[in-house]
Amino acid sequence: MKKLESIDLSQNHLSGEILLSLSSLTFLSHLNLSYNNLSYNNLSGKIPLGTQLQTFDALGYIGNPQLCGNSLPRNCTIGEESQTRTPIGKTEEDSNNSNFYIGMVVGFAVGFWAVCGVLFFNKTWRHAYFKFFDDVKDWVYVTTVLKVNWLLEKLRSCHL
Repeated sequence: MKKLESIDLSQNHLSGEILLSLSSLTFLSHLNLSYNNLSYNNLSGKIPLGTQLQTFDALGYIGNPQLCGNSLPRNCTIGEESQTRTPIGKTEEDSNNSNFYIGMVVGFAVGFWAVCGVLFFNKTWRHAYFKFFDDVKDWVYVTTVLKVNWLLEKLRSCHL
């Protein structure tokens, strides 16, 4: 059993402290003890100090509020949530990301209505705007026809 690489004991209604013998499993690369709670008891205490038990992701211990350790928001020495850590599943970048998306939506709305509003209310700008795109369309059409005719001429001259 010392060569186990993965253990998933999630949702098994385990209670008490995590066994110290788990720290001797040196090949262990995945441990999931999440949601081992009963209505009256669950996994509790400090995660055993060992080679890799302290380095596993906090999601492997989620749902066991009485557990504490280095990889968890609840620090054993303080007895309450650490001030330097964020709750499981949340990062400091989450607020930055949401601010970015809010700013992007507001910027799009303002830019869109600035262009559409000007075109809607200013008749001369509206005509100039659509004339510009009509001219671009004509230029693309003429250029394409001339290039295709030039290519066909080249192909005809090669076959003769």
